[in-house]
Amino acid sequence: MAASTVKRAVSSVFRRELFKNKVAIVTGGGTGIGKGITQELLYLGCNVMIASRKVDNLENATNKLREWLKESNQNVDLQFMKCNIREEEDVKSLVSGTLKHFGKLDFLVNNGGGQFLSRAEDIKLKGWNAVIETNLTGTFLMCREVYNQWMNEHGGTIVNIIADMWKGFPLMSHTGAARSAVDNLTKTLSLEWVHSGVRVNSVAPGSSIYSETAAANYGNFNIFEKTKSTIPMHRLGTVEEVSSAVCFLLSPGAKFITGETIRVDGAQSIYSCPTYQVPEHKNTPAYTWADDLQHISNNAGSSGSKSS
Repeated sequence: MAASTVKRAVSSVFRRELFKNKVAIVTGGGTGIGKGITQELLYLGCNVMIASRKVDNLENATNKLREWLKESNQNVDLQFMKCNIREEEDVKSLVSGTLKHFGKLDFLVNNGGGQFLSRAEDIKLKGWNAVIETNLTGTFLMCREVYNQWMNEHGGTIVNIIADMWKGFPLMSHTGAARSAVDNLTKTLSLEWVHSGVRVNSVAPGSSIYSETAAANYGNFNIFEKTKSTIPMHRLGTVEEVSSAVCFLLSPGAKFITGETIRVDGAQSIYSCPTYQVPEHKNTPAYTWADDLQHISNNAGSSGSKSS
């Protein structure tokens, strides 16, 4: 059965009400991995504010999740706000609006982001800036604002969603650069804010994590099928496997973990580079000592001719 047709009941490996009375913001929480994270947080008793630039996605996800909450007698609150995380004022309004509605803020999950497939030489400056500002600057603004408006005085936990960019990111140099920067930002903030009782970690899903949103972005399911051979586990990852890693980092079980990144990729990141294959060429000649000897010989001949 194709992954796009599989329907899973919302559940969790963690105990019910683990996050009872907690409050979380999940950016990009209406689709894909972000929606999966939102579902599990709700299942565990957390009140959630989801945010995105696209109101249609937010409304659709909220209506479906509220229907499920009603059917399953889940006594939690799910809200949404439109927010472009690249815009400072939008970010400030999202955080203040969340605090106004819920009265507190325990968790931030920076899942919002975006990118497109392109060779580096074809990326226009506008496209480069858009990806960097969304994935890096947007993450920074969200972290800074939750810290300044709440976590500085009350503590809290932040999880940033990055990517498998450890060996470069061919065809996505913009997001590779941005996500690498967020990995470093995670480490930096974990040290700067630890005195305030704030933990900051990251989760790096592999390119093998299937979601309907990702499949739609890539055009079809074939790219995921082709990726299987690059994964030691020889299967695709699930949204639930990402959300459970996020929930672990938010949980009391991770109280002594900060500044770290969990890779959810079936060891793909240490096995191969799944997104790009270098074409056949002969443009990288090898170096040998014979090259130096030939160079010395040529120079000696040139010197001799000048002196004669």
